[in-house]
Amino acid sequence: MKEIVKVENLWKEIEGRWILKDVSFEVYEGEIFSIIGGSGSGKTSITKHIVGLWKPTRGKVFVFGKDISKLSPIELDDLRKNIGYVFQESALFDSLKVWENVGFYFLEHTKMSKEEVRRLALDKLRLVNLEEEVLDLMPSELSGGMRKRVSIARAIATDPKLIIYDEPTSGLDPITSRVIDRLIVSLREKTKTTAIVVTHDMMSAFSISDRIMVLRKGEVVDMGTPEEILRSKDPFVKEFVSEVRELLVGQDKAP
Repeated sequence: MKEIVKVENLWKEIEGRWILKDVSFEVYEGEIFSIIGGSGSGKTSITKHIVGLWKPTRGKVFVFGKDISKLSPIELDDLRKNIGYVFQESALFDSLKVWENVGFYFLEHTKMSKEEVRRLALDKLRLVNLEEEVLDLMPSELSGGMRKRVSIARAIATDPKLIIYDEPTSGLDPITSRVIDRLIVSLREKTKTTAIVVTHDMMSAFSISDRIMVLRKGEVVDMGTPEEILRSKDPFVKEFVSEVRELLVGQDKAP
């Protein structure tokens, strides 16, 4: 299987505190790879290394086969064009209409006409099950779930090979959360992208993921398929996933 991301013995120190400790994993082409763990476990710190916002104190991070820390600013910008990022709070520009948010990259960095960008935005919005009537709405006129879907449409606007979802169901009600889960899986099929999902939503992680990595205080404590994680013998993992295991038992889906 082709590796999209490869992290080797990643250590990160900030102000004398190790926030990542010897983290190693691979993400393969076409899979949905979720990172779970408690607050402060290092989940988002890993994604900051993947997109090149942080450099390792020790270790290496490869994305599309390239060592992130050795790229020039221009090379890093080129690589980032192939990475879509869905922010936890959607991070839409409140002063721009929906179509301008989705097509922001093209408005700022290309010579495409506004009509061309508008058409492109509509194509991407349709992939997240939104239609023409939302194009001219402002973010303040959208529900939380719609804002999240617009944020996802913006992330896929440049046809990236990798999408990073940072807490994609945060702040959403359970029904809308499951809608976003189905959308993440659907987009993987429609766009042939690879996804890394950072989440505290255990039902989400165990329903959409091909593999899950569990972090505790900056260290990897377990990694495997959802079924393997549910059967983990590690005391921390057993306790951490106990709630979702009980829910799945109730649905007759637990291993």
